[in-house]
Amino acid sequence: MAGFAVLVDGVSKSYMLGDQVLHALDQVSFDIGAEEALAITGPSGSGKSTLLHVIGAMDSVDQGVIKSDEFEVTSLSRKQEVAYRRRIGFVFQRFHLLPALTALDNVAAPLLPQKVSFDKHGRAEELLAAMGLKGRERSLPSELSGGQQQRVAIARALVGSPGLVLADEPTGNLDSAMGEEIIDLLLSMRQQRGLTVIVATHDHQVAEKCDRVVSLTDGRLVDESWRGDGMGSSGRVETG
Repeated sequence: MAGFAVLVDGVSKSYMLGDQVLHALDQVSFDIGAEEALAITGPSGSGKSTLLHVIGAMDSVDQGVIKSDEFEVTSLSRKQEVAYRRRIGFVFQRFHLLPALTALDNVAAPLLPQKVSFDKHGRAEELLAAMGLKGRERSLPSELSGGQQQRVAIARALVGSPGLVLADEPTGNLDSAMGEEIIDLLLSMRQQRGLTVIVATHDHQVAEKCDRVVSLTDGRLVDESWRGDGMGSSGRVETG
């Protein structure tokens, strides 16, 4: 599957905190080329996670349009949202592995409700080997280091052959050396498999490894810069 191109156009999202309105996203617009690696940076509370959630159809927007590949994400029905989420992969800071399942079963888990034409556990085993975890397929999460658990989580994100991977602070629970290994692995998988990758991070060393960096402050997109090899498309950024 080829990487998804993504368009975010005039997106706003607010939440009520008591009697106060929190503007998590405020008229955010930019686009992402297919197979580009984009970092979204900004301080805690700037809207990074919310932006990933609305791109991934895990939350709705109040205003604006999001398009991802052939999906208009902001107008999907519930059934269409399920189909869309099956074509994207998620990586989180806290791994979210099921503690009672082995590494192999954790990776295969997203495929279990689906009818597929390939061996689900065979694909999971192949991905674990690609993550450097050959021989650890039967290990429980508690028997793995933090870095190994995140490798399992990346394999799980890739098991459905997604066109887009959304990674929310994927190195946040790791030390700097292990974090660098994990982001390098994720970006290597992106090149090998033709993925589009969006990484929300507060770590500027992680952001520097991506093609392009956009920065959020108080829900507004305030800056854009090119990094890495510059292989992504020319992006459009509006600050409202």
